[in-house]
Amino acid sequence: MSESAQFTRAQHFWLIAGAIPFLLSILLLGISLNSGALTMFAFGWPLLQVFGYTMTLRMAKGDPSHDLVKVQVILHYIALALLLALVVRAL
Repeated sequence: MSESAQFTRAQHFWLIAGAIPFLLSILLLGISLNSGALTMFAFGWPLLQVFGYTMTLRMAKGDPSHDLVKVQVILHYIALALLLALVVRAL
């Protein structure tokens, strides 16, 4: 069993799709620490993502294209859309 595990195209897609909102939440944390706005959300969102992705990947047995992981990724895109709507409305 010397074969290395290879990710499928769908698994790559969902890994990248999950990384984008996480990186944006880290960006928001940096902006929030600089400006002082949305501080609690900026601290909580990356923590929720780390906890959520960890638990869903554990329940999905490490498969990033599992339905649980897909729902978790989509959930964070919804949070991103709500955040953008909040920012646009504030302008």
